[in-house]
Amino acid sequence: MTGDRTGYEYGGLAAGWRRGLAWIAATLAVALLIAIIALVGVTNQKRDAALSRQRHSYEVLIVIRDFDAAMARAEAALARFAISGEDDNGRAYFQQWSLAGQRLTTLTNLTMADPIQRPLVARTRALYALRGRELAGPARSAAAGEGWSALTLFDRTGKANSLKQVSQVVETISINERRMLTDLSANAARSVKLSNLMAGLLSVLGILLVLIGLMLARLALRAMRARREAGRRADVEADRAGTLERAVAERTRELQDANERLHAEALTRASTEAQLHQAQKMDAIGQLTGGIAHDFNNMLAIIVGGLELAKRRLPYPTPDVVHHLNHALDGAGRAAALTKRLLAFARAEPLRPEDVDAGDLVRDMLELLDRTLGERVQIQTSIRADGWLIWCDPHQLENTLLNLALNARDASRDGGNVLIVTDNVRLKMAEVGDLAAGDYLRIDVRDDGCGMEKAVLERAFEPFFTTKAVGKGTGLGLSQIFGFVRQSSGEVVILSEPGEGTCVSLFLPRYTGKTRRNAVPATTTPNVREAKGETILVVEDDPRVRMSTVDALEELGYCPLPCASGLEALAALAERADVSLVISDVVMPGMSGPELVDRIRAERSEIACIFVTGYVGDSDNGDRLRGQDVLRKPFTMAGLARAVATALDGCRNAERAA
Repeated sequence: MTGDRTGYEYGGLAAGWRRGLAWIAATLAVALLIAIIALVGVTNQKRDAALSRQRHSYEVLIVIRDFDAAMARAEAALARFAISGEDDNGRAYFQQWSLAGQRLTTLTNLTMADPIQRPLVARTRALYALRGRELAGPARSAAAGEGWSALTLFDRTGKANSLKQVSQVVETISINERRMLTDLSANAARSVKLSNLMAGLLSVLGILLVLIGLMLARLALRAMRARREAGRRADVEADRAGTLERAVAERTRELQDANERLHAEALTRASTEAQLHQAQKMDAIGQLTGGIAHDFNNMLAIIVGGLELAKRRLPYPTPDVVHHLNHALDGAGRAAALTKRLLAFARAEPLRPEDVDAGDLVRDMLELLDRTLGERVQIQTSIRADGWLIWCDPHQLENTLLNLALNARDASRDGGNVLIVTDNVRLKMAEVGDLAAGDYLRIDVRDDGCGMEKAVLERAFEPFFTTKAVGKGTGLGLSQIFGFVRQSSGEVVILSEPGEGTCVSLFLPRYTGKTRRNAVPATTTPNVREAKGETILVVEDDPRVRMSTVDALEELGYCPLPCASGLEALAALAERADVSLVISDVVMPGMSGPELVDRIRAERSEIACIFVTGYVGDSDNGDRLRGQDVLRKPFTMAGLARAVATALDGCRNAERAA
């Protein structure tokens, strides 16, 4: 009995030690669990603080980019204001300059607590004020109508050191903020990694608690009392462990979801910033290109007119002189074609839209495309039978499809296939670019050529950008297509992968008119009749272009009357009753050409009118030119003679019919 009792006591003592050790292990596990939960809380707070600093850095980068873009747009608007003297450009300059000031104030508030960025922002504000004082001179001169003085002052301010200093300080702020953003992103990543590690430890600890509960249950089987008590405690511990495990799993899922949302937000923001930057860049390039092409067209008009007058007035034209003059005229013609492409990219080329069946247009072009692309390129079409009509300039659309087909041929070095597809599509808002919701006709030009790298694809629409060898292309084909499609209220999209070919898609709005309308019926070219000394009013704000036109009309046998503005033309018409024709520029300071012609026709409907333009300017001017007699700059004397004769004959025919 003694031995049994001793063995029982020894076994009970060993079981007690085991139970005690198990309870100690459970207590330590709970303490460790509490410590890990506290660490998870601290880690989450650090992560949230790092994310908040990331958002603050993104805001600083966006504001400094907006400030830099507003400064650039303000100076571009001031340049146009100095060139044209138009009030709209002046207002655009002051609006953009004020917007830059607002963005600078926002930047000051955002960097108030940053000891590194605060002095740089203060330096930027000082340079902004200095730059404003420098630009005030050309702005005042442009507002006063002092064109050359304004251009001279603006050119001088463009060379000022303040402009370079502003760019340097803005770049320094951006570099500092990006460096800080990089550090914050690394800290956030470390915080997330640490949170995941803590979650893993919690899971391991939960498993450990389950094992301890099983150990207690096994010990409780040795005695009824101990078994009931151990069973109760094991159930409690198991429930607690399950609750902790579910909580840990839920928290882990929340952390993973937050991390995925943060990653998606960063990708979306980066994509949006890239699209915004590309749109701003293309808009700035388009405005600058349009202004330069407009001025260049005026200079070409003077050059072509002078060359033709010199050719006609040579007393003894020798073959060498005639050859050089013809060569110069040919060069001027090529330059005119180049400016026309630039204006198309800038969406300032006057269009003559009409309702177009794109399927019929593509079928009519097939023979031309076959001859142009050669036998090694196979052309295929997939034209929808019930394709919608579109409203666009058919000649520009033909040039667009021809340019795309030539690009497809060049991309297929050893021959290949070109597929032209038309289809009706119904788009949602902003589903393609910035297009409004509605019905569109999609025209695809696909090839199986070499495709384009991402870097090339991002710059495909920039003027003069080309991957072809020197002398193989101007780099204006896609930029002209971009301008034409945008001017026609559509969108162009390029999909391409290296080695997989390219697909260029044109989205043009559906024409919803009730009847078919053609812009101008086909007519035979009229014979140029002999001038009879008719009085022609020439309205042109550029004095050199005006005098060139006057000289050409005098050479043709007419009696030109020059006017520098719309008001001056109205005053001349009030004094002269013998005016038979008005030749007017479209874009002029004060009163535009269409406004002047409306005034003239309201008072003297018998006077014929011809618009002379190489640049539409506002979209309203392009709409008002539809159905009018238009002579494009730069024009030849033969073209001027035909336009004048046609207008005068048309006016006389209308009088006889009346």
